[in-house]
Amino acid sequence: MFKELNFATCLIICLVISSEAQILRHFEVKEREGINLVHLNFSSYKGVSTIQREYKGFPLIADAELGKVNILPTFTHNYSEGVLYALIEHKNVESESLSKNLSYRLFSSGDDDFDHKWKVGLDANFLYDLRLHFGIGKARLDLSNLPVSNCFVKTASADVFLNYSKQVPNSVTMDTLSVAINMGSFYAEDLQMSNARHLMFDVNYGSVNLSFGDTMAAATTVNAMVGAGAVNIKLPSANLPYVVKIKSTAMCRTKVPGHLREIGEKTYVSKGYQADAQNLMTFMIDVSVGSVSLE
Repeated sequence: MFKELNFATCLIICLVISSEAQILRHFEVKEREGINLVHLNFSSYKGVSTIQREYKGFPLIADAELGKVNILPTFTHNYSEGVLYALIEHKNVESESLSKNLSYRLFSSGDDDFDHKWKVGLDANFLYDLRLHFGIGKARLDLSNLPVSNCFVKTASADVFLNYSKQVPNSVTMDTLSVAINMGSFYAEDLQMSNARHLMFDVNYGSVNLSFGDTMAAATTVNAMVGAGAVNIKLPSANLPYVVKIKSTAMCRTKVPGHLREIGEKTYVSKGYQADAQNLMTFMIDVSVGSVSLE
């Protein structure tokens, strides 16, 4: 999958088409030999972003449909010792107030409410290290059949949706999957397909919603932290080994299914729990104000 060093200049097609107050931008890096890792740093201050597999054979393709803009996105890349470093950055030169950010959350329902749309395509023949930053809006990540070694997501006021729509898991072991949201919610399905050792989800105001159809191949730690809001988790089958530890206050409601056995203060284990299980999952849940719901 990863070939010997033979890297030529990659990029790049940049199209700017203005039509009905909309600007289209296209970036791509054509496939070259010698790429052992693609380190992608993607940042968009507002909009709806989709990141998923494409079938063009390129390590990176990105298309943007931009509405009202005060600055165009930039794209840079360089190559060093087998690693392709790619940066896509769309900044906002005008500072938006907290009240305006809140109005987006309260009164925006459809994708068209956020001005900009991004579609980023990755290829299954390359290994990825993803660093993603979303400002206001929505982010949809479909990591089916994509080798991902790390994935770090940060948002200011954007909801994040993660799934594996093709039901094809990560073909490599992911070290860390991390999502940090200031104001918004995280929704993830079939997280066992991430094949991650560490899953870290931190939301200041909003919710963390996780679904596991199975355990990982190896031991995994899942951290779900919410300042004010909710943690909702669909746990793996009770016959699989996992332990749940909850840290909460008197201002947090907790719902725990009957098949979990309490072995300590706010510490529960599944029927299949074994402390030395190679695929033991450890859930660490911390909610200050709100609720914890497990099923």
